[in-house]
Amino acid sequence: MSAEENNLIEILEVGHKVDVVKYIDYVSAPQAGAIATFSGTTRDMFEGKTVLELWYEAYVPMATRCLSSICTTARSTWDIHKIAVAHRLGPVPVGETSVFIAVSSVHRADGLDACKFLIDELKATVPIWKKEVYTNGEIWKENSEFMEKRLELAERRDSLVKKPVTEEHKRGCCGSKVRVEEDEA
Repeated sequence: MSAEENNLIEILEVGHKVDVVKYIDYVSAPQAGAIATFSGTTRDMFEGKTVLELWYEAYVPMATRCLSSICTTARSTWDIHKIAVAHRLGPVPVGETSVFIAVSSVHRADGLDACKFLIDELKATVPIWKKEVYTNGEIWKENSEFMEKRLELAERRDSLVKKPVTEEHKRGCCGSKVRVEEDEA
């Protein structure tokens, strides 16, 4: 069985709940001495505000490819038997699971380390967006892991040989379609 065949990756459509037992059963195997799991659930408070629900949206084809790539990286780092990753879309009320990861491995250390890596990378790199809905409003949230990853990548980029910036590069990706006003200091 190929490594890809030992991964179950599902981005669940609106209205479908995470079936934790399904994913644990999927990764279970006689040769696995450990099954490590992570279950991300909606909490009732955030920074003193009452949370009603979370709302998730995703670019599903890219999210699936990103998750597959993260699973491949985990497999190249740890001795893993099977991986299951599920993420809900749409509303996720307080107390319900929005993301679930299960990893089976011969030894617990590999499973636990891989499980932590998978959730950290999912939150930092996979195109899934979260809106927090409170009793007094709502806000789209950027994951702190995403921001940390951006800073890490920027630092890595800045450590490379720097090339001079030309006028063409200053305009950005949209060229002359976007007007950029520069401060005159």
